[in-house]
Amino acid sequence: MLSPDALQDFRRRYVAAWRSLRDTGPANFSSVLRELLHPTVAWHGPQPLNHLNGVDAFIGSFWTPFTRAFRDVERRDDIVLAGEFKAGSWLASTGHYVATFSEAWLGIAPTHEAVTLRYGEFCRVEADKIVEVYVIIDVLDLMRQAGCWPRILPPPLGSPDRIPGPASADGVILAPQSADAGLRSLKLVEAMIAGLMEYDQRSLDSMRMERFWDVNSMMWYGPAGIGTARGLSGFQRCHQAPFLKAFPDRVGGNHKSRLGEGNYVASTGWPSMRATHSGDGWLGRPATNKPITQRIMDFWRRENDLLLENWVFIDTVDLLMQMGVNVLPAAH
Repeated sequence: MLSPDALQDFRRRYVAAWRSLRDTGPANFSSVLRELLHPTVAWHGPQPLNHLNGVDAFIGSFWTPFTRAFRDVERRDDIVLAGEFKAGSWLASTGHYVATFSEAWLGIAPTHEAVTLRYGEFCRVEADKIVEVYVIIDVLDLMRQAGCWPRILPPPLGSPDRIPGPASADGVILAPQSADAGLRSLKLVEAMIAGLMEYDQRSLDSMRMERFWDVNSMMWYGPAGIGTARGLSGFQRCHQAPFLKAFPDRVGGNHKSRLGEGNYVASTGWPSMRATHSGDGWLGRPATNKPITQRIMDFWRRENDLLLENWVFIDTVDLLMQMGVNVLPAAH
């Protein structure tokens, strides 16, 4: 595990590297990636990319095809956190890749127009290299932007618009934060998660989420297919009610990383959740009664004693595949 100072130094290097992508250019950026990534890095990405072993596989199977499709790509980080979890040193980041969609990617036809690809990323660091990576890219949202939304899916209940960074504009943390503030944020999120498990299977009010959220001003930024909601009632209508109906026996756990720093918390599991798809309606799908797993990433921002913003990633393409539906254009 890195010392706090060494982890801070690595985070500054990580942020500076990604900020250099536009000027360096994607082709030359491979050498930058080799400086950041350990030769045997274990990379875990969204469906259909899944697992790649080693930096050569990552560059050959992900980075090179990705930058052929998005050749003028740049990355804009909205949140970058660092901390320890289970004796490991971690970075967690989220934001957007911005580019012109120039060539097909994952079977999705190019638009030759500007697109934004939303991502969440967790990296475990040893010495001065990243040895383990977990990434979710919102592939379904790229399909929305490309005009090939799967006909089998309904429009989202929430807003599908581009998702902003923190309202406070302070998510890219480069200086040491108060340990007390990070612990306070982490305890609030963990109390909220415990509250979710108080659901009585009848009323959403049984979870008493008003203890944890700014019920009027909270923003919940969900993945494509669900969308963005404002206020507790909007969150319950757009996501929580249909989700709990579809997956009433959900069980969380298997965390890969959970960090609290300043006013922010980030968490991921691979998978984060196991459940039975036993209820109708989520993303318009009828119940399959199949066991499913969900790759999930969450980033939260606290203000005072309440949570105000939550950026949520679900590998929706992977989850739909487990329900027997492949929405990728290459499958049709």
